[in-house]
Amino acid sequence: MTVTDISFTTTELTPLIGTRIDTSKEVLLSGKHAGQIRELLEQRGVLVFPNVHFDDDDQLAFTSTLGTVADEYAGSKVEDGKTQKIFKVSLDEKVAPTAKGLRSSFFWHLDGSLSEVPILASILSAKVLSETGGDTEFCNTYAAYEALSDEDKQMLEGLKAVHSAWSIQRHSDPEPSYESLMQALSIPSRAQPIVWKHRSGRKSLVIGTTASHIEGMDFIPSLELLTRLRDFATQPRFVYRHKWTIGDLVMWDNTGTLHRAMPYPWDSGRLMHRTALAGEEAFA
Repeated sequence: MTVTDISFTTTELTPLIGTRIDTSKEVLLSGKHAGQIRELLEQRGVLVFPNVHFDDDDQLAFTSTLGTVADEYAGSKVEDGKTQKIFKVSLDEKVAPTAKGLRSSFFWHLDGSLSEVPILASILSAKVLSETGGDTEFCNTYAAYEALSDEDKQMLEGLKAVHSAWSIQRHSDPEPSYESLMQALSIPSRAQPIVWKHRSGRKSLVIGTTASHIEGMDFIPSLELLTRLRDFATQPRFVYRHKWTIGDLVMWDNTGTLHRAMPYPWDSGRLMHRTALAGEEAFA
């Protein structure tokens, strides 16, 4: 454990991913430790702030101390010309218009893989929990890349995976209607490097459920490689699993992790509120 001061302490949750930060709501909102939080985020991938009990205004204010707050698409109408900053994560279509699509969150992914610049980080607070399931798992794709064999690293150089909406759909809705399929196919796919070479000099893997195939490779060998990489990156040594309690705030580096929700009943009422930090670096 590293003690910064009596009001801000950090504890590593696993050797390769996850740090718990014990502090108060007031200290977080002051922005006093914003620089240290950002450094820890890149180093550790996931930061857990237990029992801070932020309301939406608190969560937005905290997010803004760390960078630019991203507008959430959220699939819902914009009211009075104002952009939406809080994304409600729920499988209840009465609560979240994107509920059906969120079923794909049960599978390993990073957010914004169809974008040129993905969001930097997500910040999630627990509002209502399911009686069963609903933990969130994260894996460190920096550490996973570093642990690959030299042969694999060389083999992956220059390879690009195509990320697509229909690849997401086939997990959440394996028998879509024709109309639904055509809607997914109308969303442009995007090829991203499997190995992201960050400005910092570090490298991470860009894989997950949105990756449908590898450019220039037959489908079956492509599927085999993407599956092998996912299995490698999600080994227990690279994974932190968070068991939620009401009032927890969890933040993760979207550019160096994958995440997934563990299955829970669709009618459980589970509700999370998410804010995000706007992206600062394009895939490269």
